[in-house]
Amino acid sequence: MEKKYIDLGFAKLDKDRVKRRGNCEAIYCECKTIEQLEEIFMTLKNNGQNVIGTRASKEKYAALKKIFNNLEYNEQGRVLKLISHPIKKVGEIAICTGGTGDIPIAEEAFETAQFYGSNVKKYYDIGVAGIHRLFDKLEEIRKANVIIAVAGMEGACASIITGMVDVPVIACPTSVGYGSSFNGLAALLTMLNSCAEGMTVVNIDAGFNAGYSACQINKKICEGKREI
Repeated sequence: MEKKYIDLGFAKLDKDRVKRRGNCEAIYCECKTIEQLEEIFMTLKNNGQNVIGTRASKEKYAALKKIFNNLEYNEQGRVLKLISHPIKKVGEIAICTGGTGDIPIAEEAFETAQFYGSNVKKYYDIGVAGIHRLFDKLEEIRKANVIIAVAGMEGACASIITGMVDVPVIACPTSVGYGSSFNGLAALLTMLNSCAEGMTVVNIDAGFNAGYSACQINKKICEGKREI
């Protein structure tokens, strides 16, 4: 029986995931060596896949760029992308941040959602400290199929947005904030305890998970609209 993974010894690459889940796996770069990443990226590329890597440092990007000429890097989001095949993008996801400090996590979500096939619009620094900034963009935000709300400090931005729209909202707490924010725990608990219905919460700083989940929802909504 043919194996549904490629065994590199230090990693087993899930080549069946596209068939099973609709999307290829992502590579978490932070704990891997440059040599390991080179072999993983090359193997997936040779297997006909586009490749995305998260939590990649500038040093790892610089080393891999010498091998893969078309490698892309989002420095704020720390995301690597090796695109060999065009990506068809559908629908619309809105990514909102409470503040500028939340942008790195939002950028990870942005790159993830685009890589997996969604159109994405950004609405940054529209948090509750100046809520008129959110109101100025609200009609545009409401056009999206899914909204990602990224916020640190007390995390209230996600609840406010959820209470004003009729589409799914994925809340992503960040570790931005002073001591009593407990590295994002305060924002996480605010979001988990929100009384705004329809909000789903991912882990602290989990921009990848927020982007991936939003993309799944967005694509299913687009599929439903085509069937009507």
